[in-house]
Amino acid sequence: MRGVVFDGKSVEVVGDLEVRDPGPGEVLVGIRAAGLCHSDLSVIDGTIPFPPPVVLGHEGAGVVEGVGEGVTHVAVGDHVALSTLANCGACGDCDAGRPTMCRKAIGMPGRPFSRQGLPLFQFASNSSFAERTVVRAVQAVKIPEDVPFPSAALLGCGVLTGVGAVLNRAKVARGDTVVVIGTGGIGLNVIQGARIAGALTIVAVDTNPAKEETARLFGATHFLPSADGVKDVLPTGADHVFECVGHTGLVRTAIDLLDRHGQAVLLGMTAPKAEASFPPAAMFLDKSILGCRYGSSRPQKDIPLYAELYRTGALLLDELVTASYPVEEFARAREDAEAGKVARGVLVF
Repeated sequence: MRGVVFDGKSVEVVGDLEVRDPGPGEVLVGIRAAGLCHSDLSVIDGTIPFPPPVVLGHEGAGVVEGVGEGVTHVAVGDHVALSTLANCGACGDCDAGRPTMCRKAIGMPGRPFSRQGLPLFQFASNSSFAERTVVRAVQAVKIPEDVPFPSAALLGCGVLTGVGAVLNRAKVARGDTVVVIGTGGIGLNVIQGARIAGALTIVAVDTNPAKEETARLFGATHFLPSADGVKDVLPTGADHVFECVGHTGLVRTAIDLLDRHGQAVLLGMTAPKAEASFPPAAMFLDKSILGCRYGSSRPQKDIPLYAELYRTGALLLDELVTASYPVEEFARAREDAEAGKVARGVLVF
């Protein structure tokens, strides 16, 4: 079968990939569409260390083709969106409703794939850049069949991360003020999460003026090419500032833009050893810096909720899909993503 493989030096679309059958508590999914997220690109450029060779992709949707022993919540033929969260479901964090903190869901890559007799790692417990993948049952979330696969794929990462950061982590309230630095796939979902939460002012900041129209479509009330103009819109600062770029200098910027009792939420992925600096005195007025993994999401709860919000028109998904590419055109999809030409490019099988 076809898939996108990174060998530690280069990326190749191969046609001789194999995946094992699902075991107990696992699901075999035929992938129909998969979003190209910057996290995939970060594996390629080394920002996210990951052992090669690895089958890339972590934002996918498809059809259940097989289930292992003990799986009852999905069946063959069901449409599913895939999460990257292979949490155990039995530890204290899972039981407390914090599956993103499950220690068994972090840093334990499996090898369900093989090629020419050699095993390949699975990226983010998902590897949706393959015609078929095997995931833990908890990762397969049933969705309505009228949600198109290219749009449904985005539920599993970009939407969970961006909208979840607003609703689950920051808990933006009606009437709050929000600044979003970076309006890529994550930033746009933060913007629409803030809109859904009822934020009064939503300021989008991006150096690319071509992104203004889309940012406003998703809910931005203002668009600025630089953070320098934020104080003209919000003289006392913002209740919430989301850094969605992954630039250490913008961490300081996010803190500087906060009002009293404001919180800066860090969503952009930096290199593991990168450091940011800021004056601690700036935090004394009850300001906070919040990390956020995967939107503090609960995929089996949040994905169905977001699917229903999509069906009512409250959550935009189709508008996120700027372009679709056959998987064989991964190189072109990568170039467009790196050039900032797309909100989300989607690979289709």
